[in-house]
Amino acid sequence: MEHIVTSNPYFGVFVLFVITFGAFTATTVIARLASRALAAKDSEKIKLSVYECGPEVTKQPNRISPQFYLFALLFLLFDVEIIFMFPWAVDFKLLGWFGFAEMLMFILLLTIGFIYAWKKGALEWHNIK
Repeated sequence: MEHIVTSNPYFGVFVLFVITFGAFTATTVIARLASRALAAKDSEKIKLSVYECGPEVTKQPNRISPQFYLFALLFLLFDVEIIFMFPWAVDFKLLGWFGFAEMLMFILLLTIGFIYAWKKGALEWHNIK
């Protein structure tokens, strides 16, 4: 009979992870099966037909430019990337030259992305008409 090694301090965390994953999966499966078994199965055609009410749908005359969304997305991208620099700054002395080189590569990749977005015209503000 083999002996399971449980001397690792993270063994308990792993066991809890496996139990939690199993419980989550079981709960999901049971909820799905119960909802399918208990759901009303009325299949009248009138209930399944499309129902529309209200004013007639028309195209909006003042469309919002996709430039707003692109600009917001670029802001979020670069803002989140800057947040990743704070843990690096906290452990700057501990990381040494290796951490410094990693951060230089990170900043280089950010700069390349910024220049690419700039060249593609993603940062130019267009008038909405």
